[in-house]
Amino acid sequence: MNPSLTPSDGHAAPVLLVGVDFGLPHFDDELEELGLLAQTAGLDPVARLTCKRKVPDAALFVGSGKADEIRLLAEMHGAQEVLFDQALSPAQQRNLERHIGLPVNDRTLLILEIFAQRARSHEGKLQVELARLQYLSTRLVRRWSHLERQRGGIGTRGGPGERQIELDRRMIDDAIKRTRERLVKVKRQRGTQRRQRERRETFNISLVGYTNAGKSTLFNALVKARAYAADQLFATLDTTTRQLYLGQDVGSVSLSDTVGFIRDLPHGLVDAFEATLQEAVDADLLLHVVDAANPGYPEQIAQVQAVLTEIGAADIAQLLVFNKLDAIAEPSRPALLEDCYELGGRPVPRVFVSARTGTGMPALREQLARMALAGRAASDAMPPPPGPELADPAG
Repeated sequence: MNPSLTPSDGHAAPVLLVGVDFGLPHFDDELEELGLLAQTAGLDPVARLTCKRKVPDAALFVGSGKADEIRLLAEMHGAQEVLFDQALSPAQQRNLERHIGLPVNDRTLLILEIFAQRARSHEGKLQVELARLQYLSTRLVRRWSHLERQRGGIGTRGGPGERQIELDRRMIDDAIKRTRERLVKVKRQRGTQRRQRERRETFNISLVGYTNAGKSTLFNALVKARAYAADQLFATLDTTTRQLYLGQDVGSVSLSDTVGFIRDLPHGLVDAFEATLQEAVDADLLLHVVDAANPGYPEQIAQVQAVLTEIGAADIAQLLVFNKLDAIAEPSRPALLEDCYELGGRPVPRVFVSARTGTGMPALREQLARMALAGRAASDAMPPPPGPELADPAG
């Protein structure tokens, strides 16, 4: 079965969404986020099914009875594919496809597909390709039945009796190695650009946040840029950097818009996007954008903090920007547009804004100017790194 989620005829393929509640606090009962991911990938969710289990079934993830229910529901709604909100093992995918009679894919491949559709820069395409290759390398055994045939002998590639699956795995391993090497070169180039900014003593700010929190809209509002922004998940994948003028006392700072984070972001993507996320690691200030109108924003904040910890950016100063103030009902809006929010046991400054209407943007600029001045003052106060010891002239 074809691992690609992209409809071949250009129309949105009908899919059935499945989620399994294992008692974790972030379980999405309505499968809202999975539905948005499916729509972003060009698919049409026609039915949804959730169930509860203590632990995953080793063979079918959901058990044979629930697998039967999934098959009947898919037939009833004409679904052409089944999407799970959790990651499936290769064996579980293979067994489910045999049991249900339809392609079965998981959240990981869905996110990879969206990234493949959205990547525009050379770096972004390389990063997506690496993640996809790493994912598919674990799925060889289930995707192609011809891989069990043996090859070998005179005039054929591979050693005597080498199975096709071994040959294909070696080809994918070689492709992974080549892609990694190309990414190292891109990372080196980005590092050179970053050192140039450091020599100019530029204060660096990186926008981070859960996907669809409005980062790119805020970025455009701050620097008058035309970065792609839309009300969808992963509207922006490639890092964009512009100069942001914060007044005569501060001058210009560097502002970067980075890829949005999401719950259960595939580890392969975190690894593959290391070069892009490096903008956040090397920032002087993280502008953490939050969708204030989303009732699940505390969980989204926690997910972003988890990724920041994973990439080594947890200790960088943050300014929380609670965006989409215009989407909050008037009676529920905060009385103060500037306060503090407890993050990891410490108070972090917070500003409420609407990047779309401009509400709160002057206050945000003032807060950024204050933090940039404070950051530069702290940097100037640090002692210079120790240099080489000079020889004693008298010696």
